[in-house]
Amino acid sequence: QVQLVESGGGLVQAGGSLRLSCAASGRTFSRSVMGWFRQAPGKEREFVTAITWNGGNTDYADPVKGRFTISRDNAKNTVYLQMNSLNPDDTAVYYCAARDAVLIRTRPTDYDYWGQGTQVTVSS
Repeated sequence: QVQLVESGGGLVQAGGSLRLSCAASGRTFSRSVMGWFRQAPGKEREFVTAITWNGGNTDYADPVKGRFTISRDNAKNTVYLQMNSLNPDDTAVYYCAARDAVLIRTRPTDYDYWGQGTQVTVSS
């Protein structure tokens, strides 16, 4: 059974940092694009960032550029999201996703596998 399991979410004050992890099991995703999305209450799921299979290319949504960093460890079948300078607008459920393709895409429908999500809450 293929699973993506996120961890590392929680409550943090504005200006703080969190590091999310997404551990994959059931198959290797070493040749897949891995991405992070988020969904705030009452809003649609939105793209945050993604990384190609070898880490050679990344893409970030404008609101998180310069603050968030995606990375991956294919040996551990794990992808990470380092989030710095968090603000209340970053409050959302964060989802890990995998795309069985070479190129990064930003639409949720372009991703084949999803985790269950982890809550990130940033207090002001």
